[in-house]
Amino acid sequence: MYIIHNGKIITEEKIIEGYAVIVEGEFIQAIISQEEVANYKKAQLIDARGGYISPGFIDIHSDYIEAIASPRPTIMMDFNISLREAEKILISHGITTMFHSLSFYKEDVFTHKPMRNPNNIQRMVDAIDATHNELHLIRHRLHARFEIDNVDEIDSLVKNIEDGKVHLLSFMDHTPGQGQYRNLEVYRETLKGYRDISDDDVNVLIAERQSTEFLTIEKMKEVADIALSKGISVASHDDDNVKKIDLVQSFGTTISEFPITLEVAKRAKEIGLHTIAGAPNVLLGGSHSGNLSAAEAIAHDCVDILCSDYYPPALLHAIFDLHEKHGNDLHKMFMMVSLNPAKAVRMDDELGSIKVGKKADILIIERMEDGYPMLTGTMVNGVLITTTNYRIK
Repeated sequence: MYIIHNGKIITEEKIIEGYAVIVEGEFIQAIISQEEVANYKKAQLIDARGGYISPGFIDIHSDYIEAIASPRPTIMMDFNISLREAEKILISHGITTMFHSLSFYKEDVFTHKPMRNPNNIQRMVDAIDATHNELHLIRHRLHARFEIDNVDEIDSLVKNIEDGKVHLLSFMDHTPGQGQYRNLEVYRETLKGYRDISDDDVNVLIAERQSTEFLTIEKMKEVADIALSKGISVASHDDDNVKKIDLVQSFGTTISEFPITLEVAKRAKEIGLHTIAGAPNVLLGGSHSGNLSAAEAIAHDCVDILCSDYYPPALLHAIFDLHEKHGNDLHKMFMMVSLNPAKAVRMDDELGSIKVGKKADILIIERMEDGYPMLTGTMVNGVLITTTNYRIK
């Protein structure tokens, strides 16, 4: 039995002080008053030292594992090593459940990433699946990001869904002229940032990308139905107009990832979709693609989930930035990285909040004198994974 005390507890409803959390086995057993702590003589006390006692973060969109598995364009590291090293980094940022976002591309025109080769994708899918029955630190889940021109790999995707290896499905379309790259000049500059390529070659590539074969709406609906029948949430990606939002909802989509404009984000919330923005967007002061500002969307109450996207440290820092620099309610910001993503991926019956009966995924977050957030304790499934002690000398 553990008792985590002397901190500000982030509950589902509000932040409370003068209370302590009792953890026994895998679960949160009770929330008691600080005065009652002395009654539990045999419990191991964990002093939060005035910090925040928070639910573990649930990150439902991050391609970070790609950079760990393939840190250079020409090499691939061992996948088991990659996952085990990645989780040590992720746990240090408060991420206790990670949906590794693997990109099922037909062709990645920006960079040569061997991780996105179909054979390597399948190997990583299998490696993630294997973690469920091996020693591990955090919960590893798979977010299959399927590019809709990848028609040759649709059967492989369906098989992975039916085999229980997929935990979130999103349909992506990075065709220039719409979505994330609706501004072709942004597409041109982004492409040139990755590759030494002439304007004429860019024009040829754009024409080729715009004329390629795509999955039909009917096929996407068919695959979405299979996922939904397995209890898997379905997301759309880079929604750039209101008509698209209405269309994707018609085949069971419940999540809108990175809506491109404020109008689209508002429509997504209006029809009941969970909406996601990237925490790096908050730290950078806007989208690197010139699209919707996460802070602006949150100010208009039309984004309710933050993900790390490509930079895991961003979740913890974005919470406090949004509170202290943008005036948002701190409790609400914590929910954007815990309970709200848990609801979006249908895990909130067990995870996402400090509540009696839920799994004990708990963080202790203290602050330096300058406000820098320090993660000093991490628990997953009632197991104390890490304690970190910052020092002056």
